Amino acid sequence: MLEEFIRVNRFDQAYLPILQRKLCFEGECASNGFLNYAVLLTLATIIATYGVIAGSTATVIGAMIISPLMTPIMATTLAIVLGDTHRASRSMIMVLASVIFVILIGALITSSISPLAIDFQQNQEIVSRTAPDMFALYVALASGAAGAYAVSRESVSDSLPGVAIAISLVPPLSVTGISLAKFQWTDALDSFLLFLTNLFAILVSGGAIFWLSGINPGQMDKKRTKRRKQAFSVAIICVILISIPLFISGYETLDVSHKNKEAQDITKEWLSKTTYEIKEFSLRKQNLTMQIAGSGPLPPLDTLHQNLDAHFNTPIGIEIKAIPIEFLHYPAE
Repeated sequence: MLEEFIRVNRFDQAYLPILQRKLCFEGECASNGFLNYAVLLTLATIIATYGVIAGSTATVIGAMIISPLMTPIMATTLAIVLGDTHRASRSMIMVLASVIFVILIGALITSSISPLAIDFQQNQEIVSRTAPDMFALYVALASGAAGAYAVSRESVSDSLPGVAIAISLVPPLSVTGISLAKFQWTDALDSFLLFLTNLFAILVSGGAIFWLSGINPGQMDKKRTKRRKQAFSVAIICVILISIPLFISGYETLDVSHKNKEAQDITKEWLSKTTYEIKEFSLRKQNLTMQIAGSGPLPPLDTLHQNLDAHFNTPIGIEIKAIPIEFLHYPAE
């Protein structure tokens, strides 16, 4: 069945020159292509950066849709499959320049914003991109394959916006720039790791789809064949190396979730004799932040601090936002 599907969906070699011109910005419209790419990348970076800072998922999705960063990455993948060292090098240089550009723009925008406006512990648009795990790799591999399949067929090119949303290239780089601007080195490293995961996953799975689709330059000499094998070997090795910190990060995420549950149980016990209820709760990097709502006096905060310290065998910082609730009755009793 798989063989039949591959046979029916073989790549039309007549479309190859058109695909190369489209992905590699070649031909008469190359200058306009570069200009459009630069404008869209700039706008996508600005939208993504402000969207991440504001914690707006819809805004970040909009940035994903208009971001053109997938184009040079796919161009690199295609060039590697074809054994075209010149196009592969040129496209990869464009990717590297784009990465640096997005990070710098993100950092520049963030430098003018007060640190009080950016919550690195509670903002889900930041937190979700600073804790990559193996699921991020699986999504990237599937998205890279979908992107390669859509790019190589004009009939399904309408699916590219969905692929762009799934793969998420610009937002992690925006988070890297935001984190660097506010000296959050760990978050900057973790978000950049997420981007690298997406990048190398696209190269591997996208290249596999291009190859299975039947994309080839015809007869390749031994030198070009060797270069193609070397390039894919490097990409696969990078994916394997990246999977190690992703696995560790995933384990740490599970550990954090377990500790959050334990800390929340301790806090509920501390509040058990009051009317207060927990509305928001987060334990991250030995800092506990929560929002509670209720009425009446709170139990001594020292008691909660001592219980948490005794349970985790480490000092826990506590920040509580208590919202008072006033009960009104009409008519008055």
